[in-house]
Amino acid sequence: MKLLTVNVGRPKTVEYTDSAGGTTGIDKRPAEGAVRVMEPGPKGEGASGVVGDTVCDLRHHGGTHQAVYAFAREDLDFWERELGRSIANGSFGENLTTSGLNVSGAKVGERWRIGDEVVLEVTSGRIPCRTFASWLGEKGWVRRFMRHGAPGAYLRVVEPGEIRAGDAIEIVHRPDHEVTVELSFRADTTERELLPQVLAAGEALHPELLKDARAYVAKHGG
Repeated sequence: MKLLTVNVGRPKTVEYTDSAGGTTGIDKRPAEGAVRVMEPGPKGEGASGVVGDTVCDLRHHGGTHQAVYAFAREDLDFWERELGRSIANGSFGENLTTSGLNVSGAKVGERWRIGDEVVLEVTSGRIPCRTFASWLGEKGWVRRFMRHGAPGAYLRVVEPGEIRAGDAIEIVHRPDHEVTVELSFRADTTERELLPQVLAAGEALHPELLKDARAYVAKHGG
């Protein structure tokens, strides 16, 4: 398991985003050399946990529990075949493009060591938005992405430090529950009846999903 590229985005003015100023950082490109990863601060205030990366819409992106976004090269390859087009590392807005790691199969609360210093913890899957769909230019993209159910993983920074392309990735902690990124994503999007199951991940869940799951159980049981 290794890190293929660390990807950062610069602000770009577009017509299809709801962020202030009409800018987006979704167009991420591989960075050269070492890149620092650090705790960015709470959502709404903090941006990306990857230094040099831009987050323009602080209402929906960035912050402690969405500090870093990882996507597997194997899943990009799947979409290359499905869409019949080349998809470069960073094209899905991911900060980390990985190889040999089942990102969407990771458990919520799972921890990865990348290189010698950085430790990240899985919190949730990525919910597709209008900016993502417009950026790719694929009709019906949000529905198609959700139906496939391999969203990639948001992570929080447990131990800061520097990472670079080629670094090894090691799973240093794997919880004993069965709540994967894929399961939590389905519960959050297309299969709300799964929400009671994700509570097994406890406080490791993204706070917004944890709140939704508790509200669902209070209303419907589970």
